[in-house]
Amino acid sequence: MALATLDAVVLDCPDPVALAGFYAGVLGGTVEKHQGQDQAPEGEGAWVDLRVPGGQTLAFQRAPGFVPPRWPAPDASQQCHLDLVVEDLDTAEKGVLALGARPLDTEDRERSFRVYADPAGHPFCLCTG
Repeated sequence: MALATLDAVVLDCPDPVALAGFYAGVLGGTVEKHQGQDQAPEGEGAWVDLRVPGGQTLAFQRAPGFVPPRWPAPDASQQCHLDLVVEDLDTAEKGVLALGARPLDTEDRERSFRVYADPAGHPFCLCTG
C-alpha cells in the first residue's frame, strides 16, 4: 500500500515562467502561474506549474543563486534529469533545439537516446520507446 501519491516534479531555475514555456513547447500542456504567500521566494511567477495532458505536473520554482548542473561531471551531481519519450529522435531534436535546448551528448546517432540541456541548464534525454 502506498503512503503517498506523486503530485509534481519540481525544477529549480532562475526564470520559472520562461522554463515552463520551454517545456510547454516540448510537451504541450497549460502553464499556470501562481501567486500567494506560500510560494517562495516572493513575486509573481515564483512558482509555475505545467499541466501536461495525461501526465504528471511539471513545476518550476524560482531559485535565487541557481547554479545549473554540469553534465557530464564525474565530480559533481547532475541533480536530476528528465527522460522524454519521442517517436522520432531527429524530428524531436530539431524541435527542442528550436525552442532553446543545447546538445550535451548527441554524437552517437545509433543510440536510442540523446542528451540535451534545457535553457536553464538541466539535462534531459530524448528517448525512443
